[in-house]
Amino acid sequence: MPDSTKMTKDFMQLRAADRARLVKIVARFKGAAMVLLGDLVADEFVYGQIARVSREAPVLIVKERERRIVPGGGANAANNLADLGVQLTLLGAAGEDSAGEALLGQFRDKGVNVDGVVRPKEYRTPTKSRILGAIGHGRAQQIVRLDREPVAPLHPKLRRRLTSAAARLLNRTAALLVSDYGYGATGARELDWLRRVHNHGGNRVPVTLDSRHNLRHYTTVTAATPNEQEIEQAFGTSIGERIETLNGLASQILARQRFGALLVTRGAEGMILYEAECEPQPLKVFGAAEAVDVTGAGDTVIAVFTAALGAGASFLDAARLANCGGGLVVMKSGTATVTAVELAQAIRNA
Repeated sequence: MPDSTKMTKDFMQLRAADRARLVKIVARFKGAAMVLLGDLVADEFVYGQIARVSREAPVLIVKERERRIVPGGGANAANNLADLGVQLTLLGAAGEDSAGEALLGQFRDKGVNVDGVVRPKEYRTPTKSRILGAIGHGRAQQIVRLDREPVAPLHPKLRRRLTSAAARLLNRTAALLVSDYGYGATGARELDWLRRVHNHGGNRVPVTLDSRHNLRHYTTVTAATPNEQEIEQAFGTSIGERIETLNGLASQILARQRFGALLVTRGAEGMILYEAECEPQPLKVFGAAEAVDVTGAGDTVIAVFTAALGAGASFLDAARLANCGGGLVVMKSGTATVTAVELAQAIRNA
C-alpha cells in the first residue's frame, strides 16, 4: 500500500467550496430515513461526593447526589443519528427492566421508531454503571465501573426477526448502521443473510459496520469504522508507531473481506481512511488535541459517517464530517452526541 505520510487537508486548509459542500451534506441529514440494527446498551452515571475512606476496606465512600441513564453502545450511535436529525428506526433488544424502559422512553421522546425493538422477559438490558466522585468543589472523576450483562445471548429466532425487519425496510431507507457489541442482536451470519436479500432486491443502500469483537467475520459491507485497538485485536498483533503495519492490515480487510472503505480511528493521532486502489487518507484530529472524555466517541464517528453516506457523500467527505463530529463530542463529558447545527457551525468556523 502506498506511503501515508502526506496528510489530508484539514478543515483549516479546505477551500470555501469544499466547506459549502460539507454543510450541504449535513443539511440533507434532516428527515433522511435510516435504520440502526444492533446491541442497545444503557450507560448509567452515578455522581456523588467523596466523603472519606471506609473503615471496612481501603475504598472511598461516595454519597450519591445524582443518577442518570443515557444510551450507550449501539443505542448511543442511534442517539447520535437522532440528534443529527435523521428519521430513525431502531432494531435491537431491551429488557423489561428500568434500564430498558429508560432507553426506550428517551428514544420515543425524540421521535425514534422503537416498534421493532424486541423485549424478551428473560433478557437483561446491558448496563454499564460508572461511579463518579468529587472532592469539595472539584470535578467528578470516575472511580469504578460496574457492568451488568444478559445472562444468556439473544435467542436466534429473535435475531432473525430483527434482521428480517431490517430487510423489509431496506427499500425505503437511505442507510443501515449495524452495531455489534457482542450481545447477540446481530452478527456476521445475519448480515450475510441480509446482504443476499439486499442484493437480490437490487437496492444498494450503504451498510456501515461497527463491530467490537468480530470484525474479521464480516464481509461485503460498504464501510466499517474500527479503532486501532480493534484492528490489533482482530489480527492478534501490535501496531504501535508502525503505520506501515496498519496500512497492510487495512489493505487485507479491504481485499479479503470486500469492504468498500475502512475508517480507522487512532485517538490523538486522528483517523485514516482506506479505500481500495486509493492511497490512505490521514485526517488530523479536529479541534483540541486533548480530549475531555472519549466515552462513546466511536459511536458518534460511525453515526456521522453513516448519515453522510446516506446523504450521498463520498467516503472522504463522510470521513471529514465524522472526524469533525468525533472532535466535537470528545470535548463533552460523559456519553454525549453532536447535532447537525453543531457540525455545520464547526465546519464554517474551523
